[in-house]
Amino acid sequence: MITERPRGKNFRWVVCGLLFFSVTINYIDRQIIGLLKLPLSKELGWSDTDYANIAAGFQYAYAFGYLFGGRAMDWLGVKLGLPISVFLWSLACAAHGVMRSVTGFMGARIALGISEGGNFPGAIKTVAEWFPAKERALATGIFNSGTNIGAIVCPLAVPWMATVWGWQATFFLTGLLGLVWIGAWSLIYEVPEKHRHLSEEERHYILDGQPSVVSDTPDEPRPGTSGFGSAWAATGRTFAEWIKLLRYRPVWAYLIAGILAGPIWGFYLFFLPDFLQKRYHLKLTEIGPPIAVFYFLASFGGVAGGWLSSKLIGRGWSINAARKTSLLICAICVVPVFLAPYMTNLWLTVVIVGVAGSAHQGWSANLYSFVSDTMRKQTVGSVVGMGGFVSYFTGGVVAQLVGYLLRTTGSYGSIFAGASLMYVISLTALHLLVPKIEPHA
Repeated sequence: MITERPRGKNFRWVVCGLLFFSVTINYIDRQIIGLLKLPLSKELGWSDTDYANIAAGFQYAYAFGYLFGGRAMDWLGVKLGLPISVFLWSLACAAHGVMRSVTGFMGARIALGISEGGNFPGAIKTVAEWFPAKERALATGIFNSGTNIGAIVCPLAVPWMATVWGWQATFFLTGLLGLVWIGAWSLIYEVPEKHRHLSEEERHYILDGQPSVVSDTPDEPRPGTSGFGSAWAATGRTFAEWIKLLRYRPVWAYLIAGILAGPIWGFYLFFLPDFLQKRYHLKLTEIGPPIAVFYFLASFGGVAGGWLSSKLIGRGWSINAARKTSLLICAICVVPVFLAPYMTNLWLTVVIVGVAGSAHQGWSANLYSFVSDTMRKQTVGSVVGMGGFVSYFTGGVVAQLVGYLLRTTGSYGSIFAGASLMYVISLTALHLLVPKIEPHA
């Protein structure tokens, strides 16, 4: 039974803050090359095809990094696994500063993508270990908002840094941020069961609020429930095997949502600047403010979506009702994005797309929490890693599809129309596969 909120220390939110900063650094490091595309192309003689190949190398590598990173977090544990991931991607980021060829940059981007893949599975696993079920979506929304903060800070800071110190030093300095984070993590983090700064009251609140998911039989999930059987508990495994995880309906629900809705964020990341420049004939120096406003608006979604489901659970709603209601609201808020190509005012367009981006973040917070609701914490990293793999691999395919549609139609209309429906379709599939999220079977 979940106890009342402790009145003493709230150390779990300090841990959430560490996750927030790791995600912020993660996004800064991956965005630098896009902001420096023009000076790098001029100095190093890149063609648009060269840059596309470098960008594609990151996306596909990140897909595999997400997959293997999730399993690594289950194997190593987040205490060791997360700082290793941050260390490796910080080195990869800094390595960009010494590259001069397309092959060299592609190698650095592939290394960055593989090593960054452990960040989100590790963060979700940390939330599963440190937060009771009713607070997980809120905690996930808070740390996930680091993606937007990083996306806002990067276009404001990186061009200035490159102008003052040069693009090489920019890669070196941003890589250094990860090493600072590792120092803070090493000083602060420990699992709740062993943490010496955690009060017994808060420790009990955290551990007592974590559901023990079981089933009626040792091999199969009970029909109509979340679908996670007690076979995992019986074997005492510390990490899951991917093939066996595919036996469970919540895993398929999560993967389908990753395939359908997951790539939409990548579309905003890589194509929104191009869309706004073409639609409103913006110069390169004019594109920064609307992009910053988009990410600013999106930054509220993860926290709001997580807060909503946590608030509903706190009011006595079931986890099933709270999660699915929050997902439905987010899905509905995305639908108007199909209007974006037909607006005649720049800032109205930014608001429409910004609301959709915000809803995506709220959707992600609750979808990540859906995994920790339905799976034992020993397998959360692996499941999130599988979802990230299919999402980002599909994102690479979607990017090529967007390019094809732009070449053949010259319009973003069908692209935004498709994006507007993906969340509703994903939620329908999730509900059909998991009619009732029931962690306390």
